[in-house]
Amino acid sequence: RPRALSAAEAAQVVGGDPGRGEGAFRRRGCGTCHTVDGVAGAEGLVGPPLGGIGARAYVAGVLTNTPGNLTRWIASPREVDSLTAMPDLGVGDAEARDIAAWLYTRP
Repeated sequence: RPRALSAAEAAQVVGGDPGRGEGAFRRRGCGTCHTVDGVAGAEGLVGPPLGGIGARAYVAGVLTNTPGNLTRWIASPREVDSLTAMPDLGVGDAEARDIAAWLYTRP
């Protein structure tokens, strides 16, 4: 299993700020539906657990796992899959990059 990226690596690869991404993840209530080990309140069971997302081949089961595709999914999930349970939370591109960068740091 590939290791999680460091914050500096994630920022460089994704173009977002992992520190801001964690805050955005919490503010947007992502932990209501997703579990992330070590993150208080991120114990949701609606969506998949998000730890180790960097090691996965696909995002949302349909997109190759690249920083651009993860960002696209976070920003506009219904454009990727109109039947997804994931709501469109109005996340802009910059905030989606921040969240994606932070997710890539999670083991």
